[in-house]
Amino acid sequence: MIYNLDELARRQLIDYKHVNPGTCFGEENFALTIEEAYAVQDAVVSFRLEAGEKVIGYKVGCTGPGTTKLFGMQGPIRGTLFDTEIHESGVKLNSDHFLNLAVEAEMAIEVGENGNIVSVFPIIELHNFIFRAPKKSLSELIANNGLNRGIVLSNKTWRTLPEIYDKTSLLSLEINGSVIDSGELWPMEGGPKSSLNWLENHLGNHGLKTTESNIILGGTALGLHRVQPGDYIEVKVDKKIAVQCVINPRNEA
Repeated sequence: MIYNLDELARRQLIDYKHVNPGTCFGEENFALTIEEAYAVQDAVVSFRLEAGEKVIGYKVGCTGPGTTKLFGMQGPIRGTLFDTEIHESGVKLNSDHFLNLAVEAEMAIEVGENGNIVSVFPIIELHNFIFRAPKKSLSELIANNGLNRGIVLSNKTWRTLPEIYDKTSLLSLEINGSVIDSGELWPMEGGPKSSLNWLENHLGNHGLKTTESNIILGGTALGLHRVQPGDYIEVKVDKKIAVQCVINPRNEA
């Protein structure tokens, strides 16, 4: 079936704003190709830019063993990050703003001039964790912006060059004081440069590019984990707290 991708993107954006993303994928026989899914994502980005939001970076997703096992498919895929969905460590998040909120412990990359890596640092990625089609697909993941619903930044004191981190450094996710998941800092062999190289090649194929000060989520070796109102989330590097947030009960700011 041939779809009007702009109309589909407008529907996607309305669904997203109503905390009910991707309803089109629940319709019988609905399907998009990978390229159509990226065209929808890019059209949604254009509409959000027209409304005054700013793109502050990108995510590389579906790369590590945790997410590929959970989703049953192999990426990488690209998502887009916006300035309106960036939070500082310690934030109290309103659960009403998410659908099936799930979190990932992850490392991010700060891009400098000429695409150089200025620093890397840990973050919490936030997701609307829902697939509506009978079978999960990369197209649904891409059209829903990699399920991204924002990120929580660590303090800037954590920003450092990649080589400062030990190759045996451990990234871990704790919920309410219990370790839920842990693993290596980077999901792709070659570390942050591999994630960035893939992204830059991909963006170039879509007429896009990274710019100075962009934040790039490099993917994670860990999995995606559902959280509930009242949960307290911490991401640690080598057992040191790097970034944290609290999920407030419904109807609380």
